[in-house]
Amino acid sequence: MAAVLTATVLTQDWLQTYPEELRLALGRVAQGSGQPMYVAGGPVRDWLLGVAAKDLDFTMPTDAVACAREVGALLGGTFVLLDAGEDVARVVWQGLTLDFSGFRNHSTTIEDDLGQRDFTINAMAVPLAPVTGALAALTVIDPCDGAADLAKKCIRTPALANLLADPLRLLRAYRFAAALDFAIEPRTETAIAAHGELLVEAAMERVAYELGLIMGSPRGWQTISRMAQTGLLWVVFPELVSGRGLAQPASHHLDVFEHSLEALRCLEKILLEPETYFPGQGGLFSEVVQGRRAALLKWAALFHDLGKPETHRLIEEKITFYNHDQAGAAIFEGIAARLHWAKDDRNRVARLIGLHMWPFHLSNARLRTGITRKACLRLVKAVDDDLASLFLLAMADSLAGQGVGKPEGMEENLAALMREVHGVYAEYIQPVFASPPLVTGRDLIDLFGLEPGPVFKEILDGLVTAQVEGLVADREQGLAWVRMFLEAGASATPL
Repeated sequence: MAAVLTATVLTQDWLQTYPEELRLALGRVAQGSGQPMYVAGGPVRDWLLGVAAKDLDFTMPTDAVACAREVGALLGGTFVLLDAGEDVARVVWQGLTLDFSGFRNHSTTIEDDLGQRDFTINAMAVPLAPVTGALAALTVIDPCDGAADLAKKCIRTPALANLLADPLRLLRAYRFAAALDFAIEPRTETAIAAHGELLVEAAMERVAYELGLIMGSPRGWQTISRMAQTGLLWVVFPELVSGRGLAQPASHHLDVFEHSLEALRCLEKILLEPETYFPGQGGLFSEVVQGRRAALLKWAALFHDLGKPETHRLIEEKITFYNHDQAGAAIFEGIAARLHWAKDDRNRVARLIGLHMWPFHLSNARLRTGITRKACLRLVKAVDDDLASLFLLAMADSLAGQGVGKPEGMEENLAALMREVHGVYAEYIQPVFASPPLVTGRDLIDLFGLEPGPVFKEILDGLVTAQVEGLVADREQGLAWVRMFLEAGASATPL
């Protein structure tokens, strides 16, 4: 007996959940075009998963750009021409992104178009009804068995040639695996491994976008690990290759690259429950454990030891990596520039990499002699608003090193240091930052006859330090402090 194929049917007309104004505009354009229009790709996948899609993708045989332009005009949305040659355009309206594309490679049927898509779970469509703009049917057009792969949580390409048609798809496979918690089908992943070098042909902005989605998911470590196993990671980040097999001191149990990967794994665990690692301090991390700040922190974890291969030395049989933090920050700057990262994101991650050893040095100083308010101030000023992120990174770094030579109590000491530094910040530093300066640059000109220059920063920074340390309490004392400074010579502060 022949097998009975069961059609996949949506549970509802999901377009009814969107504004009527949108549906009527779509219906009017579909009617006027005289050709079939379909909702295809990601929205259908999301609807089958029971998720409302924020972005909608529409496909039709031809003239997609013209249809998009007309929809944009009817809605008063913003029309964006993406690729005239490929007949692709976008309309942005009321927070929705509406993408329109003609059938691929002059296909004449929706089935042929879907067969050329990246993965089967994105190769499904439902027809749009002219006039009303509702779905014309709830039965899903699914020529590549995407619904079955969706049920199996499987990322599979309809044809291996589809991966090579757009090399970015080699990376997109991992992005979908990360976002959906799916596994890449072995044949598809083997093809990715075989053709990974083609990814260098993709535009770096597109690569950066996919990488951002990977690290923004809860499965950054899992996905980056898989990319390392297939070799795709080395295509994206060749700077990480030299850390493979590079041994570390006895405090570590892993080579440089595996340690970095382990730091990422530990960080994702910490982000889920920071209170476990910083008892009684969980609330201090609420702004950095999710969203963009968390994703950037995860990049810092993966890259925090980028500088170790460059600074590796063997001195009297002792492995050293002096100044690897600064070297790593400089190497990361090159990576971020290549990927066209936004300046703020680039600076934040580079700063975390460059400062990631500071909590360990300060923790050692605390155990030996205790720490001063001035030491806390120096750290707070250096790290800006990333104090919480820096300590999360340090905790992940510590947890990722479990060699026999590791000092005892390192994580407990980091947590205690965070408590003390934040206490000093809240009691002594933040009130000074929040108050108007006792002495300004204008005062230095008008009252002391100074010419603007580097000495201004030395004086004003020194005065803030004096305030934090309790040596200066008001403007009169502040002016007296400046006189003392100038009398002593601008080369040193009277502290």
